Amino acid sequence: MKKSGRAQQSTVKAAKQRARAMKSGEKSAAAAKAETPKKQSAASAEEAVKTEGGKVQPSGEADYQRRLAGHLDELKWLYMELYNNDAMLAELLDNLHRFFREREASLKDLDAKREANPNWYRQNDLCGMMLYVDNFAGNLKGVKEKLPYLEKANINYIHLMPFLKSPKGRSDGGYAVADFRTVQEELGTMEDLKSLSEACHEKGISLCMDFVMNHTSEDHEWARRARNGEGEYMARYFFFDNPDIPRQYEATVPQVFPTTAPGNFTYLPEIGHYVMTTFYPYQWDLNYRNPRVFNEMMYNFLFFANQGMDVIRIDAVPYIWKELGTNCRNLPKVHTIVRLMRMIGEIVCPSVLLLGEVVMEPEKVVPYFGTVEKPECHMLYNVTTMATTWNTVATRDARLLKKQMNVLAGLPKEYTFLNYLRCHDDIGWGLDYPTLRDWGMEERPHKKYLNDFFTGKVLGSFSRGELYNDDPVTGDARFCGTTASMCGVERAGFEENNEEMDDAIRLDLMLHAYMFMQSGIPILYSGDEIGQVNDYSYKEDPDKAVDSRYIHRGKMQWELTEKIDQPGSVQNRIFNGLKRLENIRKAEKAFIATANFGMLETWEDSVLGLVREQDGEKIIGLFNFSEYDKMAWINETDGDYVNLLNGETMKASGVMVPGHGFYWMKRKAE
Repeated sequence: MKKSGRAQQSTVKAAKQRARAMKSGEKSAAAAKAETPKKQSAASAEEAVKTEGGKVQPSGEADYQRRLAGHLDELKWLYMELYNNDAMLAELLDNLHRFFREREASLKDLDAKREANPNWYRQNDLCGMMLYVDNFAGNLKGVKEKLPYLEKANINYIHLMPFLKSPKGRSDGGYAVADFRTVQEELGTMEDLKSLSEACHEKGISLCMDFVMNHTSEDHEWARRARNGEGEYMARYFFFDNPDIPRQYEATVPQVFPTTAPGNFTYLPEIGHYVMTTFYPYQWDLNYRNPRVFNEMMYNFLFFANQGMDVIRIDAVPYIWKELGTNCRNLPKVHTIVRLMRMIGEIVCPSVLLLGEVVMEPEKVVPYFGTVEKPECHMLYNVTTMATTWNTVATRDARLLKKQMNVLAGLPKEYTFLNYLRCHDDIGWGLDYPTLRDWGMEERPHKKYLNDFFTGKVLGSFSRGELYNDDPVTGDARFCGTTASMCGVERAGFEENNEEMDDAIRLDLMLHAYMFMQSGIPILYSGDEIGQVNDYSYKEDPDKAVDSRYIHRGKMQWELTEKIDQPGSVQNRIFNGLKRLENIRKAEKAFIATANFGMLETWEDSVLGLVREQDGEKIIGLFNFSEYDKMAWINETDGDYVNLLNGETMKASGVMVPGHGFYWMKRKAE
């Protein structure tokens, strides 16, 4: 169990209050007035038009009622299966209608447009970027001012990393939310967020945010009141007045951070209770067995939908349902909650997408898409492929990646992945170790090799970075570093070695070309478009020094963007190289998400071959993960091909791929 956290005064009646609140899921009138949106009367729900700016416009009430009717039976069934509470269900339905009525006309128009074209996000024109508001542009107003730069970079999907109010030094990068309706003061206001979303929509840019569902900060009002012994609020978390049940949980629940935050509970001595804290002691797990928790979090979800969010990323979704005697991961009722959330979105705000964060092996990720008849998340992260990609860079052996591409190619076309090389987090080496073992590679020494390679300890390594959560007992560790530093840009620049810099840029562009070739939506991490390297200054900040992930979360180096138009510069070569790839992708229909996607055997372990086909058009991608020239032993006899990068005609047969180079080849029309 975790060490003791902060605690305040206890009350004698806490346990009885908690039990009563847990049983009924009800709350006090005062708390309800303070936190629950005011209910709308049934009569007001019949309003068919509204006046806005002196003009009478359709309210979309008929569309809302149609969508509600289509989901109501299943929504009631699943809700009652979870909670068996008619009053809380009625309150939820009342508030769904209220949030719909409060939704602005422009957003309702967007709902109608996207509902008519449900595959709008699965075309070949979306290219995203993840960014921290403060690091990228200081605040939300700054991000708005930088939209022309993002347009220049062909970015039309922006993922804002956590920006809600959270306590300094105890936020895990903003993932410990203290107030779901307040922006961090230094980043701006809710009005600024809404203004940004409106500006994005004017430019055809979609906006994504993180929605932290599993836990709140210990500074959240609910947590503060629970710490004061108010049973109703204790019932919104997992509180226990003795260690017996926490010990039973610990027997079956894995630790997320065994080195930096061991255990799954934190003891609060002043009130004599344990609280479940799966991630860090300052992040208290929410109890979704309590319908009040579910309802209130859905109101938060809809609140952000009404601020103009296009994509809402539900954080740590596999953890949100807990049951004693299990590992508290991926339990069936997690899927019930996600399905309910999907239906709520489709009823109130059908233009909004759900992006699930499921950092697990593929067989545990795919179920979060749900089924064609009962879908859950619209999109999921392609996490394992990201780790396997960097494994391939270090080993120059693409066999494991080929196996994974075959698995992805066999999935239904309806499944949409977000593909990325780097994100805000560390890289955990969650690889297919049974297969590696069959090839003579044991897990522990293989992980050590990868970490030694990417930290530059292996002879001939071009990568630079640092370990995260290094555990000398188990030999396990994760890795941190920017894409450019992992590709060798940092080392080559430091050594002023032009030949190595050429190779580093080739590798960087090859990896992005390979990512664009995968099925799904490509996402860049802010700074990758200009080859930004590791930022070691985080060690000078006491709030960040203990967390090596800040090495790749450095501030955007805007002075480097001034070199984008300087021929021959690193920034010019990477920025324009990526832009060229993005333009080709947008121009070729074979890159849409619904195209046929498959792996093409190259009979060379270092070279990965991929194929995309749509409406008779065919594109082959060849990607060399070795620094040496390698032959792709393919023999496609279906005609001549054109090199999409230079327009030259070539044969798709016995193709020599330069070291760390690639080809995008399109079959010529007959």
